[in-house]
Amino acid sequence: MHTSVVIHRILAAIYLPGQMVKDLLENKIEFLKGVGPKRASILNKELRIFSFGDLLHHFPFRYVDKSRVHTVAEINSDQVYYQLIGRVSDMRSFGEQRTTRITAQFTDATGSIELVWFKGLKWIKTRFVPGQQYVLFGKASVFKNHFNFVHPDIEDYSPQLVPVGESLEGVYTSTEAMKNHGLGSKQLAKLIKTLLIQVEQTIPEVLPEKTLFDQKLMPRATAFHQIHLPTNTQQLDAAVRRLKFEEYFFFQLNLILRKKSRQRLQNGAKFEKVGAHFHRFYKHLLPFELTGAQKKVIREIRHDLGSGYQMNRLLQGDVGSGKTIVALMIILLAIDNGYQAAFMAPTEILANQHYQSLREMLKELPVELALLTGSTKARYRKPIFSGLADGSLKLIIGTHALIEDKVQFKKLGLTIIDEQHRFGVEQRARFWKKTENPPHMLVMTATPIPRTLAMTQYGDLDFSVINELPPGRKPVKTIHLFPSQRLRLISFMKKQIAEGRQIYVVYPLIKESEKLDLIYLQEGYESLLRDFPEPDYRICVVHGQMKAEDKEFEMQRFIKAQAHIMVATTVIEVGVNIANASVMVIEHADRFGLSQLHQLRGRVGRGSDQSFCILMTDYKLSSDGRKRMATLVRTNDGFEIAAVDLELRGPGETQGTRQSGQAELKIGDLIKDEKIILHVRRVVENLLDADPKLEQADNKRTRNFFEKKFHQQFDWGQIG
Repeated sequence: MHTSVVIHRILAAIYLPGQMVKDLLENKIEFLKGVGPKRASILNKELRIFSFGDLLHHFPFRYVDKSRVHTVAEINSDQVYYQLIGRVSDMRSFGEQRTTRITAQFTDATGSIELVWFKGLKWIKTRFVPGQQYVLFGKASVFKNHFNFVHPDIEDYSPQLVPVGESLEGVYTSTEAMKNHGLGSKQLAKLIKTLLIQVEQTIPEVLPEKTLFDQKLMPRATAFHQIHLPTNTQQLDAAVRRLKFEEYFFFQLNLILRKKSRQRLQNGAKFEKVGAHFHRFYKHLLPFELTGAQKKVIREIRHDLGSGYQMNRLLQGDVGSGKTIVALMIILLAIDNGYQAAFMAPTEILANQHYQSLREMLKELPVELALLTGSTKARYRKPIFSGLADGSLKLIIGTHALIEDKVQFKKLGLTIIDEQHRFGVEQRARFWKKTENPPHMLVMTATPIPRTLAMTQYGDLDFSVINELPPGRKPVKTIHLFPSQRLRLISFMKKQIAEGRQIYVVYPLIKESEKLDLIYLQEGYESLLRDFPEPDYRICVVHGQMKAEDKEFEMQRFIKAQAHIMVATTVIEVGVNIANASVMVIEHADRFGLSQLHQLRGRVGRGSDQSFCILMTDYKLSSDGRKRMATLVRTNDGFEIAAVDLELRGPGETQGTRQSGQAELKIGDLIKDEKIILHVRRVVENLLDADPKLEQADNKRTRNFFEKKFHQQFDWGQIG
């Protein structure tokens, strides 16, 4: 027996389980029997498995019932994996060196099917005895309209090998590199079985006994055993339920505690009055009537600003829903109460767009504002810095330049961050150091967040949603076209230009890629010049690698209607707001993510005219590509699109920069688990209402595990 196992079992009689298992589950994976340094390195690199605990949390992604035996005649396209009993015959070799393969026939009473091997051929040639029965398990694939098995698992047949009654076997994620080192699904299952024998008796419980009883949850150690080595379907379901509950429990506990801590400790500026700037703008300068959703959001924010606690609110609103006007009215509240405001955007184009827009809306009010980006000349920076420091400059709009150390405020009370997913938590937190009390924080996104994602990744924020478009806006019509329809597209574009409209044409690349068969931007621009020759048509170009002044020059040509068509990359994804632009053509639309396509589509439809989004793709599309195109054509609902995007891409990719406390789920499924997430959040809230600091004896192990999981000694004095 491994020395460390003996030591741990001796310690088990002396120390509490939680103390003992801490060392065992944190053992490096190389010390598990059957792993060693080489395999450990592969596990580290391929699956980020570094410890015993990491391997314990590497759950099967599906299960097969090894008690079910099929026949060759039953193989069809409705099922993928099969278990067969039969004989191997007619073995043949083909090809030379690298292209060598071996084929054989696997036969039972109902027929035969081909087996194929490309690796391990020397061993395969001597593996099978004529006339002997074998048990085959594998994935049926189709080649030249016939089913076959490539590299199936085959074992000598014995009656005990095929159990009577349900027998579930987990299938684990692996990679080619892992399989080359003997770490396929079967080998991983064997390692996990070895691990369970070593650690199962020492796995500590981490949830309160009362929670286990009230929620009818399986013990933790039993759940780990049953998820890897299930007795039956019922036990497996109970194990999955228990481990999902635990996973969501600690993420919700982290989010709720952070929120309570912030609300309790971080006093915010108290905006007690609605003053002259706000009243004058609302009554006399508002360019249009606010929607009901905008009014509701303003009331929610005003309540926060008057509470005395720091606001930390996420404002969701689909493209064109009017988030900027809401932001401006909150800025005026800050100014009326004697505070300064900062408005940060992720790109210079967007920052400049906001600056121009806000300056226009504020021109009748005595509010000094300025723009600060990486391109701002040194001679303009000095008066901006001094104006912020002495308080005469009330509103600053800019990019990351706003969080530079040189930027100091006299009395910063409000920070607004647009397209929040482009910024990390650390970047936002740098504003907190620029004032004695952290400023109120309003983060905005035009990428709607599905409810489950919001509850797991942004559960420490308060939420506001603008779910109405301003009156008079017509939904953008979206059309999916193929190369054979390009002449139709050109004709349509010319008709739109003749009616006085402008057009965006967006490409996924700036330079030619050898790997991707795309019409890159330069080639696309040259093609458009042939179809839209000067002087009848004028085309401008904007992309991320241009100098800021060149980019601004080209943007202004389009804004002033001096160009009919803007050829661009996704640099125009956010912020470009030109009411006269009525057509968005997206070349190779299948190369873009769904939320990015929705953002691009939001650049048109800003005026009262009917607008169009044209999705151009090749005929060959992946299933995900087809689903993205169909979703965009079917709906303009950002929340529905966000839900499909989450389903296709997963939570890690949909929101960009990882947030602090973001859910790194091992077993949870944000697509399917909305009910359980809501339920777990209520359970956690009730637990903290009854025991805010988790001081009761039944809750101490939960508190200890929470601190270990999130690598922090939480200041529980902040809660209560």
